[in-house]
Amino acid sequence: MEENAVYGEGAVSNFIHDFIDEDLKEGVYKKVQTRFPPEPNGYLHIGHAKAICIDFGTAEKYGGICNLRLDDTNPTKEDVEYVDAIMEDIKWLGFNWANVYYASDYFDFIYECALKLIDKGLAYIDESSADEIRAMRGTLTEPGIESPYRNRPIDETRELFKKMTAGEIEEGKMVLRAKIDMASPNLNMRDPVIYRVLKAHHHRTGDKWCVYPMYDFAHPLSDAKEGVTHSLCSLEFENHRPLYNWVLEAADIECPPRQIEFARMNVNYTLTSKRKCLKLVNDGLVSGWDDPRMATLCGMRRRGFPAEAVREFVDKIGVSKAYSVIDYALLESCVRDNLNLNAERAMAVLRPLKVIIDNYPEGKSEQISVEVNPNKPELGSKSVTFSREVFIEQDDFMLDPPGKYFRLCPDKEVRLKGAYYIKYASHETDAAGNITTVHCTYDPESRGGETPDGRKVKGTLHWVSGESAIKITVRLYDRLFNVPNPSDEEGVSSFADNLNPESLTVLEGCLIDREAENAGVGDTFQFMRQGYFCVDKDSKPGALVFNRTASLKDSFSKKV
Repeated sequence: MEENAVYGEGAVSNFIHDFIDEDLKEGVYKKVQTRFPPEPNGYLHIGHAKAICIDFGTAEKYGGICNLRLDDTNPTKEDVEYVDAIMEDIKWLGFNWANVYYASDYFDFIYECALKLIDKGLAYIDESSADEIRAMRGTLTEPGIESPYRNRPIDETRELFKKMTAGEIEEGKMVLRAKIDMASPNLNMRDPVIYRVLKAHHHRTGDKWCVYPMYDFAHPLSDAKEGVTHSLCSLEFENHRPLYNWVLEAADIECPPRQIEFARMNVNYTLTSKRKCLKLVNDGLVSGWDDPRMATLCGMRRRGFPAEAVREFVDKIGVSKAYSVIDYALLESCVRDNLNLNAERAMAVLRPLKVIIDNYPEGKSEQISVEVNPNKPELGSKSVTFSREVFIEQDDFMLDPPGKYFRLCPDKEVRLKGAYYIKYASHETDAAGNITTVHCTYDPESRGGETPDGRKVKGTLHWVSGESAIKITVRLYDRLFNVPNPSDEEGVSSFADNLNPESLTVLEGCLIDREAENAGVGDTFQFMRQGYFCVDKDSKPGALVFNRTASLKDSFSKKV
């Protein structure tokens, strides 16, 4: 992992910034302008977080601007829903764009550039089918074959292109191809298609256009029209850079932008392909794009991941050109570190077991002081109710425990967090023999963990008073997949086989102290001895739903 921070103090060593420093020093550009150009055909995922941090962070470093540009060149797959979600995700991460643009803003300009290429003899109308064009393209070891339409007269190409634009040509009958080099070792330069007929309603331009530019043609021209100086993109576009530069030169663009590539983010146990994420949603394998098990930004936000932790994760990875796969555990570690410092503590019991303290006066209750967050003493403490009847975790009591078991059992005294020492007295069972209630006695002089005789205990249990407990639903989330690479490169057939059957466990009838009953959606807590949790949007008044953001330790790696 390279120690090249994306932004912040360590950003000076970033190789992207080294290129920019060189361009500014040589006077190639006077200011820095970047853009984040997602296609609005799905929700953003953890991989986009890296691109967002690089695009916006670079502009911030140089006092430049970064625009949000929606690449809406394919109206059959785009939706306003995705546009709104993209904007929300960027703001959540803590960045603001200078302007919002769309590739469709430049359709007229891009079209004029296509006409310019035709007039210069650098583009032609090809009537070959998609399969024929694909076959003529050649392979990595064999050159391509020139189309029989490649030397079509300029006037004829221009006339046919106008007919395509007027809607007189059916989809798939004709395309406009750039005339470059069918023998180029770079397959992207072998006369790529730059315009196709697509009779689809566009969410912004309506039915104005019957032809739409391909990404590799629209992208560099949009950058140029917008004034982008540095087009930062992931490494899979490195082989597209010669085409990027060719389009700008062929269109006579002055002071063209510079494309710089960086390694994309690959995180194990996740999917970061919009197409594959969409299949997860459509096949009902998850509840939606914002399912807390998804690696989408909206899913992580719903799960309770702090935006600051995601940015810290990106910063730790740094900027590199080398392919690598990041361990999901690093992301969880960043989340834990952040929430440990910032999350409010709360008493909650997930699998309740009733405890009655026989010698505690009936009808009596008292307030126990608990720190809001021990890492932030300035927040002070809060009070929770203690009474004769409390609830502990079922796992915190055993009649016949193994060695080194320091929780409640017949032979050991334990401490209730912030309250008293208690000892086992007896228990009750139901008809099936399951323990339903444990009776204990307490030491009235042990409040706060101090006793006159100075004795200490090894076990401290969290608890919730029966007098002040409210019922909640808790969703225990874990990684969606149980293998590092959940699907092969060929497709998505392995999704169902690779799902982690323990990725979601729903617990009803959990208990939390009433002091949390007014918590709002997104509020985060550390349930003592349990993990980090946040309030889910499915919550209703009197019926809170909590999502487990992360356990206190990485239990998944131990299972693996």
